[in-house]
Amino acid sequence: MKHVYSKAALLALSMISASACASHWSYKGESSPEHWGELDEAYKTCNSGMNQSPIDIDSTANAHLSPLQTHYVDGPVTLTNNGHTIQASEQADTRDTITLDKQTWTLQQFHFHAPSENTVHGKHYAMEMHLVHKNAKGELAVVAVMFDKGAENRELDKLWDVMPQQAELNVSIKQELNLNKLLPEDKTYWRFSGSLTTPPCSEGVTWIVLKHPLTVSAGQLEKFTHTMHHDNNRPVQSLHGRVILE
Repeated sequence: MKHVYSKAALLALSMISASACASHWSYKGESSPEHWGELDEAYKTCNSGMNQSPIDIDSTANAHLSPLQTHYVDGPVTLTNNGHTIQASEQADTRDTITLDKQTWTLQQFHFHAPSENTVHGKHYAMEMHLVHKNAKGELAVVAVMFDKGAENRELDKLWDVMPQQAELNVSIKQELNLNKLLPEDKTYWRFSGSLTTPPCSEGVTWIVLKHPLTVSAGQLEKFTHTMHHDNNRPVQSLHGRVILE
């Protein structure tokens, strides 16, 4: 029995050690954004990368960008509180796409940050939504929508009504969501090359930041921040000579 107990104890210890070694990142304390690159070898780009997001959009170059074409017809099916954000996910065979650079990019998921991660002339918006798309090569393009505090956003309520209050919970989105109502009518944008704004901070991501914000009510914003318990925005990163196009 003593030998069995010893093996069980060793197994439990190894499980605890494995759990302790898991790379947990967050937005505050010893696992906050400035430490992400030190938490895991897989996250080193968070510190060493030269094309990191988010950024401050200040000086821009006029490039006569082609209009952004969005084709959102399905809407998301599940809503997840993953402890870092509230994320709405698409079904595997979704028809929700954008056309960019004469390519089709399929929507994978969208999620929220408050306050905004990207800033404009140093200004944070109340909230920012990231719509994450993937093309046939596996490359990513993120469409970012800003929200100012103002009138209630009724389309957002369809998500907020079922928002999981605890981390690691999934729920089905009951009401049919019209994603087009979560985009401004005027889809003019800034474009730059960047990264994921969370570990592993992978680069090579095309960023499309829409210039015209929507609104979110004080109550809607409070529900999101109360659920997250903290701000969930990564600080802006150095441009390192990157050019922001418009």
